[in-house]
Amino acid sequence: MGGPQSSESHSLRGAIDRPALIAIRDFYNEEEPLASAQLDDFLNPSVLEVELDDGLLDATAARIDVQWTTRDDYKYHYTDTRDVNVRWGRHPHDGDYIHVSGLEHFHPPPNASSDPTDVEASCIEQLPEILVTRAVRTLWRTAYHSQSLSALNAGQNPP
Repeated sequence: MGGPQSSESHSLRGAIDRPALIAIRDFYNEEEPLASAQLDDFLNPSVLEVELDDGLLDATAARIDVQWTTRDDYKYHYTDTRDVNVRWGRHPHDGDYIHVSGLEHFHPPPNASSDPTDVEASCIEQLPEILVTRAVRTLWRTAYHSQSLSALNAGQNPP
């Protein structure tokens, strides 16, 4: 049974970093031909929404929602028309994820489970935001071309 303390331990720390989200938006719009990225609110964003014209396996469209904070905590959440979900994240988890020793972690498909026994250490361990974004895109592209969800956390640092 969790109270306010337990939900806080799995939260992103710090305010949303608008300049970081703008840099990530520009990267996707310039480097990924399947993407169209925009902030939910240009002046006071809470999330960057990256619409993809295709998805993994036989999904016909997808989206990656990105949050990045001033403390370099982040969340990249992929979801598609087949209801496949996956998340790459970096934020405290109070040691609840038994296979994760650091802040970086991966919530695997198909449902981006938060079960402590399902969450894995992420193959993405670097910062800043552009390197993380390049890594997420590389992992997504590898899974997209190989038609395999197992590629989503199979990269070497940096992927």
